[in-house]
Amino acid sequence: MGANPVFPLPTLTIERQILDQQSSNDAVTLLCHGRLVLQERGGGGDEVRATIPQAKTIVLDLSDVQYMDSSGLGALVSIYVTTKRAGKRLRLINLSERVQELLRITKLLSVFEAYGEYL
Repeated sequence: MGANPVFPLPTLTIERQILDQQSSNDAVTLLCHGRLVLQERGGGGDEVRATIPQAKTIVLDLSDVQYMDSSGLGALVSIYVTTKRAGKRLRLINLSERVQELLRITKLLSVFEAYGEYL
């Protein structure tokens, strides 16, 4: 038998990382956990968009993103465009090999500011 489409998959959760209070106005790091796929939550975009007015730079830590599909990629592009329009910066850090390869294949690795131990 094939895969059961009703089987629940882990959804994306985003956790705001608290850093040094002096730098909190400059950059906010959001730790992403789970799967970056388009579901009811819109790929985590709402949480990120709510952070845009609070910082000059949004840092998405993708070290715990287990899977990303094309709709998740679209969500990242949408977040990037929204951030740029607001005059802010978006950085991606700690990309898994799979996520890095997906960004490379789609030529988006050169669009995003990407840093971290996996690059």
